[in-house]
Amino acid sequence: MTRLFIEPFQAGYLQRALIEAVMLGVLGGIIGVHVVLRRLEFMADALTHTVFPGMAAAFVVGGSLYVGALITGVLSAVLLTLLTRNRRVTSDAALAVLLTGFFSIGVILVSRSRSYTADLTTLLFGRVLAVDVAQIVATGLTGVVVLAVLWALHKELVLRAFDPEATAALGYSVTTLDLVLNVLITLVVVSAVRAVGSVLVIALLITPAAAAQLLVRRSVGRMMVVAAAIGVVGGWLGLVVSYEGSIHHGWRLASGGTIVLVLTVIFVLVLAATTALGAFRRRALLKEASLPGAARAVTA
Repeated sequence: MTRLFIEPFQAGYLQRALIEAVMLGVLGGIIGVHVVLRRLEFMADALTHTVFPGMAAAFVVGGSLYVGALITGVLSAVLLTLLTRNRRVTSDAALAVLLTGFFSIGVILVSRSRSYTADLTTLLFGRVLAVDVAQIVATGLTGVVVLAVLWALHKELVLRAFDPEATAALGYSVTTLDLVLNVLITLVVVSAVRAVGSVLVIALLITPAAAAQLLVRRSVGRMMVVAAAIGVVGGWLGLVVSYEGSIHHGWRLASGGTIVLVLTVIFVLVLAATTALGAFRRRALLKEASLPGAARAVTA
C-alpha cells in the first residue's frame, strides 16, 4: 500500500497530473451537484462537445487550447441560454443543434491537419500525463472563480433548482441564473478538457455527483462535499491503477480513461450498497410491524 501511495508520484509529470486530477475532482463534483439537481446532464454533455471547435482551431494555428475552448464554450453557453428561452424551440432541439453544429466545425478544422488521427485522439480523449504548470495555474484560477460565484449565489441557484416559479416571484432573474450556471459549467469543462478530452469530461461532472446523490438526500452542501471527495478519490485511484497496470503489468492503460472507469466503478458500488441497504431497512420495518395494516402502510 505504501508503494501504491508513494511510488507512482515520484515523477514530476505524475505529480502534476495528480494535482490537476484533484482540482478537477473537486470542481467537477461541486458543479456536478447543480447539474444533477437541475437534471442538466444532456446540456452538460452538449457543452463538453461545443468547446471542441475552439480547441481544434487553437490546435491548428498553434494557439492556446484553453483560450480557444473558453471562447467557443462561453459562446455556446450564451446561445444555449437564449435558445432555451424561445418557446418555439425545445431545449432538446437547441442542445442537439448546438452539439452537432459546433462539433462538426471542430472535426472539419482538425481534418485539415496532416496528423488528423493523432490530433483528433488527443483532443477527444486528452492527455492528463502531459499537464504542465501553466495548465495547473489556469485550472486553479478557474476553480477560484467558479467556487467564489457558487458560494455567492448558492441560495439562489439551489432555489432555482427546486422551485423556479418561487425564484422568479422573489425577484430573481431565472435567465440570468441559468446563464451564470451554464458559464460556470463551461469553465469547468474548459479546465478539464485538455486533461481527459471532450468525450470523457462529462464523467467528471456527472458521476461523482450522481453517486453523492445516492448517499446524501437532504443537504446540498453535504452532497457537494461527498461529490468532491469521490472526484478526488477517483482521480487519484485512476492514476494509481493506470501506473500500476502500465508499468508493472504492461497493460498500457490510458490515464484519463482509467480515471473515468474508476469513477464509474465507484458509482456502481455506491448504487449496489445503497440499494441493498434500502432493501434491508424495508425488510426490517416489515418485520417489526405487528399488524397487517401497519405492514401494508410500510410497504406503500
